[in-house]
Amino acid sequence: MKLTEKIVVVAGATGLQGRAVTHHLLRDGWQVRALTRDPNGAPAEALARAGAQVVRAQMEDADSLTAAAEGAWGLFSVQPTVGSPGTAPDFTAEDEVRWGVNVAEAARAAGIGHFVFTSVAEADRHLEEKVPVNLVSKWRIEQHIASLGLPVTILRPVSFMENFTGGYALRNGNLSTGLAPEVPQQIMAVDDVGAVAALAFSRPTEWIGRQVSLAGDELTPVQIAAAIGKSLGIPLPYVQIPIETIRALSEDFAYANEWLNTLGYRADIPATRRIHPAAMDFDTWLERTGASQIAAFLDSTRPAGT
Repeated sequence: MKLTEKIVVVAGATGLQGRAVTHHLLRDGWQVRALTRDPNGAPAEALARAGAQVVRAQMEDADSLTAAAEGAWGLFSVQPTVGSPGTAPDFTAEDEVRWGVNVAEAARAAGIGHFVFTSVAEADRHLEEKVPVNLVSKWRIEQHIASLGLPVTILRPVSFMENFTGGYALRNGNLSTGLAPEVPQQIMAVDDVGAVAALAFSRPTEWIGRQVSLAGDELTPVQIAAAIGKSLGIPLPYVQIPIETIRALSEDFAYANEWLNTLGYRADIPATRRIHPAAMDFDTWLERTGASQIAAFLDSTRPAGT
């Protein structure tokens, strides 16, 4: 049986990464079992129309995951972090770790032949320095996966370009985050993570046992704002949110911004392009999908009649 005649399960299939992985796998001829808590929702129905088998399963329900993984060859796993779109207000780092552990345990119970987990760049620096809480939670999941002896590939992307498409960064006519204006930040298009995951599944003998950091570009927030403004034909100043303002809302989020402004990601961008030569830089991402996403968000927030 050819690899592409086997089934790959995608946990979190209706999220940004899950959708990207599902579409790349389907494009490459795989059978895809897309897991979601809401099979009747619009995102799940879109995956079904694209050719995926949509299955109800929840990452907090280990039994549902094990049942959904039975008979599959591969499994892709990604979990949201605290504050991710769509997570409950009381979602914690402990929930994230528990969900990641549940998916890994389901993979072992089902005898999965290739497990691909999306972590985050620099998660392995947890042992050397204080890092943001989301890196620690991903590292804890990685360590549990290792303890199970799964045939695994670990993908560690940096921050996503998609972070700049909505209310997280676009407000009051500005691009506005806690990032220092002139400090370069490494970024990656979510679609390219999907492409690398599909590549890993297609070459298991080459990819099982690897941990790979991924980054597609490196720009300062001022450069990011200028690129967005140029692509949309609008002025878009960059305004830094004071760290103390962020700290008043969340100590963890404040520290994450301080870490990005001082230590930050150190992924090897040329190495990413050797793996995936089509990896998008920021301008390419804007041209293909980013500018239209940002324009749609800005249109949706514009007062009626303006």
